[in-house]
Amino acid sequence: MTHSHQAKGSLDPRRWTALAILLTGAFLPPLDFFIVNVALPSIREDFHASASTMQLIISGYATTYAVMLITGGRLGDLYGRRNVFLAGMVAFAAASALCGFAWSPAVLIAGRILQGFAAAIMAPQALASINAIFPEHEKSKALSFYALTFGVASMAGLFLGGTLIALNVFSLGWRSIFLINLPVIAIAAPAALVLLRETRSENARKLDLGGATLIALALFALISPLIEGREHGWPNWSILMLSASVPLLLLFWRYEQKVGAAGGDPIVEPRLLQVPGLKRGLLSALFFYAFAAFWLTFSVYQQGGLGRTPFEAGVAILPAAVGFVLGPFASGSILRLFGRYSAAAGMTLEAAGLFATAALISFGAPEYLFVALFFIGAGQGIALPNLVKTVVARVDPAKSGLASGLVNSMLQIGGALATALIGGLFFSILGSSSDVGSIGHAYSVAAVAIGLCLLVAGWLSADLPFNNGVHR
Repeated sequence: MTHSHQAKGSLDPRRWTALAILLTGAFLPPLDFFIVNVALPSIREDFHASASTMQLIISGYATTYAVMLITGGRLGDLYGRRNVFLAGMVAFAAASALCGFAWSPAVLIAGRILQGFAAAIMAPQALASINAIFPEHEKSKALSFYALTFGVASMAGLFLGGTLIALNVFSLGWRSIFLINLPVIAIAAPAALVLLRETRSENARKLDLGGATLIALALFALISPLIEGREHGWPNWSILMLSASVPLLLLFWRYEQKVGAAGGDPIVEPRLLQVPGLKRGLLSALFFYAFAAFWLTFSVYQQGGLGRTPFEAGVAILPAAVGFVLGPFASGSILRLFGRYSAAAGMTLEAAGLFATAALISFGAPEYLFVALFFIGAGQGIALPNLVKTVVARVDPAKSGLASGLVNSMLQIGGALATALIGGLFFSILGSSSDVGSIGHAYSVAAVAIGLCLLVAGWLSADLPFNNGVHR
């Protein structure tokens, strides 16, 4: 039998080598979300596609990924995290190949939907496996590497996308942003087969298909209109779907209670949310990823306001990438200084950086943005591993996949909400103006709104112990 945790005498001697493979699986999903944004103009020109088609290339991936994360995490608990990780990785490679060789917009959209599904199967296993194979005294360091990977992938997507298109590798143009995944997975998948130790829930039964279907429908009804609605002027269907998401979520919750009461194995155990601090931690994750709106608004400011090319815009955010890299390595010192307030300290630093960008742009000093961007990156690099640890470490390792899926789902929902609401605020203020002053003002308001969300996230995460010693 494979186990969901390691006894003290049975630590996996290859766990640190295995971590590199797991981090590859954590790196690819956010990379492929952000890398496409830079390539959209080239894709549109090549296919003579409409703006709505371009939006589907983004939303097809983002929606499927967010909707399937909880189910993907639970699959690892039930059927083995290594098995599910490998299946997701192979499927991600196949979907990437379909995108890279797409001969029409419809095929590209189909490939992106499949990519999102594969990413949702693969990504939760990385965080769940870290929680399962590392002992308590090593988890903080391992989670710091996870946070570093997640953050750098977001940055690298913007920079790497612009670089690949500028270099026009093998005359592939935009197709190279998808095909680059293939050699990476060709190396990582065989290594995973050899190096990863199988872990799963000791009491695994079968997947709660009814619960999986209901949560997928509820999240689709919530997330799809948030991603698509603003682009289409909030049509009636988007309002109806948002309204339907509430009763669907309630129906899902009642169904899970019924399954649990009957002695079944619900996909989300209702009593799991009774773990002290877990609900606050998940709410903190929701507000924390309001930061996703930063990428949208700051990209518009750089390219629309300052007139930078995609490559130049990618280079301009490198200070934030440096902060991301250095932030997790400072987590140990931050932990000693701030203890259980470490995540809040990182979020406060990140919010301060956002407020600084708003001030610098408002006062006409964008040349100093690199300093503020560094602190934004460092703050997120400090906050993310500490936030993840406060949530995942309080859950029984047998439910690591579910906990990972819940955390990632809250991050994705938070990002979708922020992009819709704060992005909507940004474009409402901007209106039809296109001068640098108007775009800068709209960005500054959005940056303050994002910063306030981060302060709320910090308040929610404050005083949450890393491990309350109670596993449910």
